[in-house]
Amino acid sequence: MQTLTLSPLHPVFAAEVQGIDLRQPTDADLAAKIEAAMDEFAVLVFRDQVLDESQQMAFTRALGPVDMGLLKVLQRRSRFKEAGMIDISNVDLESQILERDDPRLITMLANQLWHSDSSFKQPSAKYSLLLACILPEQGGETEFADMRAAYDALPDEVRGELEGLAAEHSAFHSRIQLGDRQYTPEDLAKYPTVAWPIVRTHPGSRRKTLFIGAHATHIVGWPVPEGRLLLAELLEHATQSRFVYRHTWRPGDLVIWDNRAVLHRGRRYDLSRRRELRRSTVEDAQV
Repeated sequence: MQTLTLSPLHPVFAAEVQGIDLRQPTDADLAAKIEAAMDEFAVLVFRDQVLDESQQMAFTRALGPVDMGLLKVLQRRSRFKEAGMIDISNVDLESQILERDDPRLITMLANQLWHSDSSFKQPSAKYSLLLACILPEQGGETEFADMRAAYDALPDEVRGELEGLAAEHSAFHSRIQLGDRQYTPEDLAKYPTVAWPIVRTHPGSRRKTLFIGAHATHIVGWPVPEGRLLLAELLEHATQSRFVYRHTWRPGDLVIWDNRAVLHRGRRYDLSRRRELRRSTVEDAQV
């Protein structure tokens, strides 16, 4: 039996896990322990995990149903044989580094904005699992911001103002902001906007959490400019350094985060340097 040992990485969230080999099958007991740890820490780091695609997807399925994210819109050929595996890389099908103006690379640049995976659909994402394979010498870190701690730190009057408010989320809002306009009306129709409460209660920890980020387009029922200003103010508050853990990747790192409890963003790196990671995602069954 594998034993889960946790070492905190930040004062308010995130922990490194020792004693687990994710190549081994994940039984119901281990899955429940990982879920309990996720409820507490929201981000878990597993070091030195040399997983093939099948092993990563087996672990993903042990935690819940697979979320396909934008794959039904981005119907491109994949380097991966496993359905649901998302390529977070700057290389093409022949493993050649993409040109800076390649539409595939432009799409991925939106990952450098604070966001929650699949907040643009219902059900949204529960967990994301990102495995580092090949990394540049510098840059490309991933930052996580704890939306539970951010909510707790809001003044009482702001918490009161947010109760009952909802924001619409769009799969394409963040990408269009960056000048990515490759999507057809048919693409847009595949993911109509979805409204989520700005304040949600996490089903595991029962803590209140902010649900915002780059996919949030406006506040329902408010004038768009006023709503966007409030969303920007909340994002500025929620991503202060006291709420942020920055992960510096090493090959073999697998990081799991809870999209219902944290926002994340990738950091800049030299796009001429190879960077290959692969992501699988668990759909939220507790909407």
